[in-house]
Parts: sequence; structure tokens; C-alpha cells
Amino acid sequence: MSAPDGSPVGAERSIGQLFASATTEMSALVHDEIALAKAQLKQDVKRGAASGGAFSVAGAILLFSLPMLNFALAYGIRTWSDWNLAVCFLLSFAANVLVALVLALIGVVFAKKAQKSKGPQKVAASMKETAGVLQNAKPHPRPDDTKVLEERVRNTKAIEAVARSSS
Repeated sequence: MSAPDGSPVGAERSIGQLFASATTEMSALVHDEIALAKAQLKQDVKRGAASGGAFSVAGAILLFSLPMLNFALAYGIRTWSDWNLAVCFLLSFAANVLVALVLALIGVVFAKKAQKSKGPQKVAASMKETAGVLQNAKPHPRPDDTKVLEERVRNTKAIEAVARSSS
């Protein structure tokens, strides 16, 4: 098993390797969140399209089938019941309106589902949370650079003195 940068897990890694690994993982996280947002938007668009399609079908049925359905239904009711022809036409119109209302209700249900979906808002909140965590991250305190350099100079001088006395 190895880390994303190829070094074995559990082995001590340099700050550069840790930073590279963190950068790679952060980039992957951002790409994954963007892909999630796209998938959720695609789903919302499909729901909206289904809603619009249901409304369109309801309107088309009401518009194009009314004359033919009204005549056929009205004459059929007249044949079965022997009622006045005007009443039969009113009943056939009411049946067409009922079908259109059912389809409109189906469209409303799909529209509400698309409106309730908060996909992109969830992803945006997740990204804000990630950014907040990263803003609050503080690096470990490092020793003063001048003290480190002075210590190295002293060690180098001591090594040179030992080397001169040995020769």
C-alpha cells in the first residue's frame, strides 16, 4: 500500500512530499465536488424537462382532441342515454378537462420535486466548509532561521577544527 505520491504508508515523508500529496488530494476533492454538482444539476434539468413535457402534453391533448373527442363522446352519450344533445356535449367537454387536470397535476408534482432539490446548494456549502477548514489550518512553528544558520556555522567550524587536529 502506498500514498498518492508513491511513498510507502507509514514512512516519514518530507514536507514537500506532504504538501504535494495534500495538493493532489485537494485537487481531486474539488474535481469530485464539481462533478457532483454537474450530476445534480443534470438531474434537476431532467425533472424540469419532465414537468414541462407533462404540461405540454396536457395542453396539446386539451387543444387538439377537444373537437373530435367532444363530438364522439357527445354522440355516444346520446346513443346510450337518450339525453339532450347539448347536455351530452357538456359532459364530453368535462371529461376532457378532467384528463387535462390530471396531467397538469402530474406536471406540478414533477415541478415541486425539481424545486425541492437543493443539489448545487449542498455542494456549495460543502466547498465553503472545506475552504473554512483550510483557512483555519496553521503551519507548525519553525525555529528562527538565523539561529539555525548560526548553529550550522558552529558545527562546520567544529568539524574543521577536529579535521585539522587529526591530520
